[in-house]
Amino acid sequence: MGDLTYKKAGVDIDAGNRFVGIISPFVKATFRKEVVTDIGGFGALFKPDIERYKNPILVSGTDGVGTKLKIAFMMDRHDTVGIDLVAMCVNDILTSGAEPLFFLDYFAIGRLRPEKAAEVVRGICNGCSEAGCSLIGGETAEMPDFYGEGEYDLSGFAVGIVDEDRVIDGSGIKAGDVLVGLASSGLHSNGFSLVRRLFFDEKGYSIDRFMPELGTTLGEELIRPTRIYVKSVLEMSKDFKIKGMAHITGGGITENLPRILPSGLKAVIKKDSWQIQPVFSVIQELGNVSPSEMFRVFNMGIGFILVFSEEDVERAIFRLKELGERPYIIGFIDKGEGGCVYV
Repeated sequence: MGDLTYKKAGVDIDAGNRFVGIISPFVKATFRKEVVTDIGGFGALFKPDIERYKNPILVSGTDGVGTKLKIAFMMDRHDTVGIDLVAMCVNDILTSGAEPLFFLDYFAIGRLRPEKAAEVVRGICNGCSEAGCSLIGGETAEMPDFYGEGEYDLSGFAVGIVDEDRVIDGSGIKAGDVLVGLASSGLHSNGFSLVRRLFFDEKGYSIDRFMPELGTTLGEELIRPTRIYVKSVLEMSKDFKIKGMAHITGGGITENLPRILPSGLKAVIKKDSWQIQPVFSVIQELGNVSPSEMFRVFNMGIGFILVFSEEDVERAIFRLKELGERPYIIGFIDKGEGGCVYV
């Protein structure tokens, strides 16, 4: 057997060094001018332009990709889940009106294969570029015997900034305000435990099965990355008073929208007011899932919701379309304590 080494125990330091060498160019490509340090330090330094703000407030958020990672493993495709990771974090802090500044990731894997792992980080970099933030640090943990061959886990951490007098917290929402939903790209990163149970355990479908209802293979539909709404929403905030925002993640509209509503108000959602993507209809029909369960698990085609005063809605819809969004008027705010009411 010879002398025991770390590599024999399952951790390859040389592979780790090679991995850093591969990812360094596209990580550096995300750097904003405020990034002070280079890759490889014990801590990442970021010097925000405080003079832009009167009373700056930092906004932070953390999240993961969840069991959607299983789809990446099944497809052996790893260039999109990093976008999901960034999206889940930056869309969350965006709901406060914050501009994302920087991002950090935690990447844990059973055995590090530098080239394949680099695809994951490339996706994270693409997400950061789309959100306008810097990937300034992270941790790659090689953990033999903890994860199966080819498996890994991801979590992310985003920090943003907003001026105190521009914080969006929903406190000014009132009855008569209008709900504008922005289209999702599909499932985003939620509900995949139900999705995998339905398609693979109960129906026995393969990941490369062509689905005529979807116009693509099952895998291509399920791996589609989460939309990042940062740039269009921040642009909207310059010219419009956004009274509240909700990121529609796990729990759907049913659980997420009420989180921003003041006491004594409810959201009335018009279910036929937007285009629901075919993937949701397929899931509902194949799994015999109730409508209430669907709306409590999935985004149902709406990934982000903004609240506007009625007099601002027409202009807001026009501007959102100019910015490349697909906006829908999906309902309104009314008096009551009903959370979300679907009509």
